[in-house]
Amino acid sequence: MTTPAMATCLWFASGAEDAVNFYCGLFADSAVLRVDRAPADYPGGKAGDALTIGFTLLGQPFMAMNGRPDGDFTDAVSFQVFTEDQAETDRLWDALVADGGSPMACSWCKDRFGIRWQIVPRVLMDALGHPDGDVRTRVFTAMMGMVKIDHAGIEAAIAG
Repeated sequence: MTTPAMATCLWFASGAEDAVNFYCGLFADSAVLRVDRAPADYPGGKAGDALTIGFTLLGQPFMAMNGRPDGDFTDAVSFQVFTEDQAETDRLWDALVADGGSPMACSWCKDRFGIRWQIVPRVLMDALGHPDGDVRTRVFTAMMGMVKIDHAGIEAAIAG
């Protein structure tokens, strides 16, 4: 495997390998590229545990690592994924909030590993950039009342 010029590193307290396997199973164009296992015991882990995992997520290079127990993720960083229809939005959203994840607001949710996601329909992004200010205002107002984005609600706001 060739090491990319740059990759986003996700530092998990533990469970990096489980998280990577979950993400790679959920998103298209994603794959585990390598798993480097600890050659000896280390603080927070044992010999043979996954230490770093190289992977792609939606075609983008990432590395996950198991690290210190106080390395929590925050709202300051999230991954924005654009969807084509309500079925795709529902599939991704439901998988991310399952098993200990939680909804947030306006397309945001947190998965069971602590990563923040924005599951954003393309129709919403297109409407927020609409040349008509009245359309933008209606769409923004509709979005502010949503947690998971409802495609039909956004389309109704566009139509007025």
